[in-house]
Amino acid sequence: MKEHPILFSAPMVRAILAGTKTQTRRVVKPTPEWIGKSGVLSFNGRVGLPHAICPYGQPGDRLWVREAWNGYGPFKDGMHYYYRATDQNPDSTKWKPSIHMPRAASRITLEITGVRVERLQDISEADAKAEGYKEFPGSVNQMDPVTWYQALWEQINGPGAWDANPWVWVVKFKRLEGGGA
Repeated sequence: MKEHPILFSAPMVRAILAGTKTQTRRVVKPTPEWIGKSGVLSFNGRVGLPHAICPYGQPGDRLWVREAWNGYGPFKDGMHYYYRATDQNPDSTKWKPSIHMPRAASRITLEITGVRVERLQDISEADAKAEGYKEFPGSVNQMDPVTWYQALWEQINGPGAWDANPWVWVVKFKRLEGGGA
């Protein structure tokens, strides 16, 4: 079992904590030339492993979540951490970017339960829901899950990102209880 860091925005952290986000999609880099039925990728004429190993891990590996944070201490009982997704910053200092979060500050650990590669636009309604979709019963403006995910993808990756329809790693996970460092 290996551990890998992974970045999530505040809304996605809240979805993980709520149990509504159980998978994530990340662009495959470099872009594969083709993907066969068995899921084997080809990059620049090189086929298969190690060129097709998901950089986020394999089933059984763990991901520790990096999110915007702040820490105070050290105190006798250790550091005290605050998280932008759920806490107010007690002294109004700037939040530290998620990329700079050390493992010790991470409060969420995920276990990878599945990895596959697919085109972004091949996302199913069930998979869009697993990306953190939240239904609002009785809402007149309720978006279907795939349309919601398309808007989220464009918000994160910029205009036109959905239309590019890149190959993506689909990483399924479950949250481990007591998931801090």
